[in-house]
Amino acid sequence: QVDLVESGGGSVPDGGSLRLACTASKYFYTTFRLAWFRQAPGKDREGVAVLDNDGTATYSDSAKGRFTISKDGDKNALYLDMTDLTPGDSAVYICAAGPMAVLSQAAFWYWGQGTQVTVDS
Repeated sequence: QVDLVESGGGSVPDGGSLRLACTASKYFYTTFRLAWFRQAPGKDREGVAVLDNDGTATYSDSAKGRFTISKDGDKNALYLDMTDLTPGDSAVYICAAGPMAVLSQAAFWYWGQGTQVTVDS
């Protein structure tokens, strides 16, 4: 059973924008904190943004001011709106669910398959 499904990845030019979506089961959506991580080839997985249940968002330094995390309770969906993208943002973006709203892999128990984002220079 797949409980976290990402979509919205693709190729965009340098400076472009993209919206990623993660559809979760209602159980995951209402029980856990949801976050976005990313992993580029040859690099460690890194946290991008996490949304606490009270609506508080936490961003990585690289995401601050450019990315916005949000959710839609009617659709059990988590979003990541990304603007001013650079080639350095190219990675597989992965949705995660866990008990704590911190940008640490250890805080997340469940992971989606990811969606590829490529920013062309």
